[in-house]
Amino acid sequence: MTDPSVDADPVENAPAGDAFYTPPDPLPSGDRGDPIYQRRLDNAVAALDEADNWLVLYRSQDAQGSAVATSGIIALPRTEPPAGGFPLISWAHGTVGVADLCAPSRDTPTSQAHPMNVYVHTLLNALLREGWAVVMTDYEGLGTTGRHPYLLGVSEAAGVLDMVRAAQRLFGPRVSSRCAIVGHSQGGQAALFAASQAPACTALDLVGVAAIAPANHVAGNVHAGALLAVKNDGYGFTPLLLCGAMAGDRQIRPDQVLSDIAFTQYWPHVDQRCRAGLSQEDSWGGLLGTQQFRSPYPTVPNDDQRRFDAQLDAMNPAVTLSVPARIVQAADDKRVQANPPPPLKGTDQLVSELQNLNSNTGQPLIYQRYPEGEVTPDDQLGVHFATINHDLPHLISWLQPLLQPAT
Repeated sequence: MTDPSVDADPVENAPAGDAFYTPPDPLPSGDRGDPIYQRRLDNAVAALDEADNWLVLYRSQDAQGSAVATSGIIALPRTEPPAGGFPLISWAHGTVGVADLCAPSRDTPTSQAHPMNVYVHTLLNALLREGWAVVMTDYEGLGTTGRHPYLLGVSEAAGVLDMVRAAQRLFGPRVSSRCAIVGHSQGGQAALFAASQAPACTALDLVGVAAIAPANHVAGNVHAGALLAVKNDGYGFTPLLLCGAMAGDRQIRPDQVLSDIAFTQYWPHVDQRCRAGLSQEDSWGGLLGTQQFRSPYPTVPNDDQRRFDAQLDAMNPAVTLSVPARIVQAADDKRVQANPPPPLKGTDQLVSELQNLNSNTGQPLIYQRYPEGEVTPDDQLGVHFATINHDLPHLISWLQPLLQPAT
């Protein structure tokens, strides 16, 4: 690691190839955010065009408080840093899966997650052109050893915040303590959880959080799907949610939550495929909704299923915030819905919950809700992803005054 008192690149100390993602055992002693390995990113598919890209393995923390090694990318603008250093954006990515091959820093043109991973490069390069450094966690267990605890807020928050610490320790005065968190879909949910825990990160001057189509109220979606005798590609999210729930409550047994056919034939796919692959006809997308879970869930859940439900409820990002927040949602987003039919709840309800929880903080909470038809859908990824680029100029305009140096 470089001496933060000097303006120099860190010493590259990482093994070549995929060996980078296997941390030393035991982990070196240290604090959250301490770099373990760092090297220049040599994966052109994952690199941002506007940046000096670094691949980093850093100390973070799991839901039980144990140290873990998490991977990610630090991207610095190719310009001289301003006085006080580059302001930081901690980017929280959307759903790609829990298998290591899906991680953004390990992206390849043939990955099932590649369309999702590469789509956001337009946004991230635009942030770099503003003169902001961008740090991008892969999240715990995604790319590295262990299984990614999908939508487990405390784990995601640790990855998002500790990535900022890693950048500060590696690049010292070249980066600022001023930071904003931006995320989409899973990452929108992660961004809100990270912002809620940021006050405990004393080295971080968090100035705002933006959540684009944040995942929310997933329990209702799971329950509704479990009652439908039809196929749906959305069932590819079920094993991901179970991974997150099991990390939050280690007493949950997957064979007691899932039906026999789902557990024996399709549960192993979670470690082999990205989300897009899980949604295919030969995987979870080929199941009827009623075939996913051990009956009679959700009407009479067994003990493991009740524990599963409790974890799903805890994934809803209705959190307290101490900074300005901006929530973005397209009314016709089919993946994360603004206002689904009752009894389901969507982003409109989440915003109401956030407003009620934070009514006395004095911090603004903006809800940018695009009406149906305003966001032109992407041919492959639909409105859910197209909202990112549609909102981009408005997001930058919102971030600019927040990231100005304090006077």
